[in-house]
Amino acid sequence: MKPQIFVNARIFDGEGTPPQPGEVRVVGNRIEAVAPPDQLDRTDCSLVDCGGNVLMPGLIEAHAHVTYTNFVHLKELGEVPPEEHVLITAQNARLMLDSGFTSLYSAASSKPRTEVVIRNAINAGTLPGPRMRAASPEIVSTGGLGDERQLHNPHHQGIEIIADGPDEIRRAVRTMIREGVDTIKMNISGDNFVRKNFGRQTSYTDAEVAAGAEEAHARGAWLSCHARADAAVRLALKHKFRVIYHLDFIEGETFDLLEAAKDEIFLAPAIGIIYATAHEAEPWGITREVAEHMDLYKMLENCPRVYGELRKRGLRVLPGGDYGFAWSPMGTNARDFEHFVTMLGYTPAEVLSAATKLGGQLMGYDDLGLIKPGYLADLLLVRGDPTEDVRLFQDRDNLLAIMKDGQFHKRPGQGVESGTVATKVVESVWQ
Repeated sequence: MKPQIFVNARIFDGEGTPPQPGEVRVVGNRIEAVAPPDQLDRTDCSLVDCGGNVLMPGLIEAHAHVTYTNFVHLKELGEVPPEEHVLITAQNARLMLDSGFTSLYSAASSKPRTEVVIRNAINAGTLPGPRMRAASPEIVSTGGLGDERQLHNPHHQGIEIIADGPDEIRRAVRTMIREGVDTIKMNISGDNFVRKNFGRQTSYTDAEVAAGAEEAHARGAWLSCHARADAAVRLALKHKFRVIYHLDFIEGETFDLLEAAKDEIFLAPAIGIIYATAHEAEPWGITREVAEHMDLYKMLENCPRVYGELRKRGLRVLPGGDYGFAWSPMGTNARDFEHFVTMLGYTPAEVLSAATKLGGQLMGYDDLGLIKPGYLADLLLVRGDPTEDVRLFQDRDNLLAIMKDGQFHKRPGQGVESGTVATKVVESVWQ
């Protein structure tokens, strides 16, 4: 393939500064050069005219659940047969790429090997989709978030692996690493989505968390956790979890502990699902009264306080909001950018830097998330200026071009490349 030069572009490089006129040369799957307008040698190159639009790094989703099915009740995930679930996941991965997300970091799979299979197929080039860090299902305690069993139906399998006590947790972690996951997810706290005040409680003991962490660290897997409760966040820090989700109820000294570990951890509030459940889920039975009982409005009120302080202290906070519920469907993930601006006080450029530069760090790459020489050529061409209005990403028609690994998924002036998973096959699951 000839080298490609993006010309007539305004470049947002991911660092957070305003877009600047320039051009970018891509050779193979990497950015070879970035220069002011009309400075790059065009000999034997293909030119991509950006039309004065913004060229930026591909988006990176920090809290992805690509196996989610736009469900209403959590237990529904356990009712989808594994074969159909693979097809749904493949379709979701394609939709994420269509939406401009060229990488995703999973916050848990619904079945043990589903994300591993999809990740491997994407890497092999047999399925279209983002770069993926595949996760385990959520390792949870009996009665914890994700345990959807009942006494008369003890064999339900949803998003979870039930493990109680250090030995069971060790076995669960060892098994998932054997099966090829990149990251282990543990639910260290409960969640108010399940029952009132459950999010303020821990669901694992120190010894149990220590066992899971020790096994993951020894085998080179990363650790992420669901941790709304203050004590749960402290457990995650003590046992060196790399990614901590939610953190709704932290207070006092925990802020200091997080700041001390800021170079080793990544945080994501997952504000999207809280907002959507509080304000947009009434057609599915979550009335204002139900939302109040779940403390959702208090959580929304608390989120700016918590994340305003974390932001002030220089913590790495990333967008990514638990998308894949009926009222917060897969493919609408870019709504989180707007929430960061309107609720958390970020500028559009700051949240886009979090979704690109910090996202590359989260993915564990030292050459991802910026437009710089030597970096991987994951690029978006966006109509308008997203550093002025992040809502542009909520309309996929504003994505004029999508490039992943130096290959166009969507070319300027054309639709996305062929290879869509058969929608009728996926829809047949629900007939």
